[in-house]
Amino acid sequence: MFQSTKHRIALISVDGDPAIAIGQEEAGGQNVYVRQVGNALAKLGWQVDMFTRRSSPEQAAIVQHGPNYRTIRLKAGPAKFIGRDNLFDYLPEFVVQFQQFQQREGFLYSLIHTNYWLSAWVGMELKKLQPLIQVHTYHSLGAIKYRSIGEVPAIAAQRLAVEQACLETIDRVIATSPQEQKHMRILVSQKGRIEMIPCGTDINKFGGIERSVAREKLGIAPDAKMVLYVGRFDRRKGIETLVRAVAESSLRGKANLQLVIGGGSRPEQSDGIERDRIANIVDQLGLQACTTFPGRLDDTVLPFYYAAADVCVVPSHYEPFGLVAIEAMASETPVVASNVGGLQFTVVPEVTGLLAPPKHEVAFAAAIDRILTNPTWRDRLGAAGRKRVEIAFSWNSVASHLTDLYTHLLAKTEKQPQIAA
Repeated sequence: MFQSTKHRIALISVDGDPAIAIGQEEAGGQNVYVRQVGNALAKLGWQVDMFTRRSSPEQAAIVQHGPNYRTIRLKAGPAKFIGRDNLFDYLPEFVVQFQQFQQREGFLYSLIHTNYWLSAWVGMELKKLQPLIQVHTYHSLGAIKYRSIGEVPAIAAQRLAVEQACLETIDRVIATSPQEQKHMRILVSQKGRIEMIPCGTDINKFGGIERSVAREKLGIAPDAKMVLYVGRFDRRKGIETLVRAVAESSLRGKANLQLVIGGGSRPEQSDGIERDRIANIVDQLGLQACTTFPGRLDDTVLPFYYAAADVCVVPSHYEPFGLVAIEAMASETPVVASNVGGLQFTVVPEVTGLLAPPKHEVAFAAAIDRILTNPTWRDRLGAAGRKRVEIAFSWNSVASHLTDLYTHLLAKTEKQPQIAA
């Protein structure tokens, strides 16, 4: 006999392993979201299992993060890194492995929360095989992504079809910002049920570090005008725009201008290729002396980098939400970001930072200079950012909203009979 319990839920993130170090290839906001949501939900009493695919033979099959939440790695294709655009053919194996895991454990999940379109497909297939509730977070929309890149991959048509079917058929789709919700309606489908629940950040991990203390730890001069980027090396992240903006800065040659570009993984992977491209642009523009590439910033040092910076720049071509922006704001560091997607929701212009058109280095340079040349205003923006995050963007708040949604959806199925093996 299988048992189905409303207190046990599955977060499915096929391509975003919540247990790996952030900054590795294709490991970013989605991985953080799943891990932190899982942690916060566990603290609220849910038994949380986070499912992903095994991408290395050395990886443990199960990672127990705490009493009530763990990462479970299932076989889906060869145990090696495979880019997202090449994973679709291995998804049926993931579905089979998920079902076999349920059989071994002796229960069926009554609710799954899928993440990214690959996991959406897995969830919709599972719904055909067993009764369950599916909640989904897109993390990015193909309809937006494919407008911003020159070469559209072969998988594009499949992705767009899955994203539309997901919105139109599953129990609830999560929009992380009003802008993302609007894009869903305009670009994906007028049908389907959407709930707006933003992403969050750890307000205890970020914040509370004095700028002078952070700079002393990192070896950054007290008089430096420090501009920070944190994230993956990906053309869509707009790092080139930031580098060219720093080259355009009115402070160049007049102040101790420092650009820190944090993130990256192995040189042979695609983000390593992008890192090399950015480094070449830095050299061409004569910025070698003022630019630092510290590599992947783990949890032990990342809060210090945010605290040390005068401004954190998020120059993405598109972001459905933008976790880096609220991590910086939680650290009382103002943000200059592209006026796209969820960044228009998280960053309040003239209050917590400034917005600029994507790919517009002159506009970014002007926005960065406004903050760097006015330390008093910089501090005021930072304090307002911290307050905004405390009110709206803690992981506890996100988990509380998700708990309300899960409970509401599960209440509709409470009276259904148990499922026999």
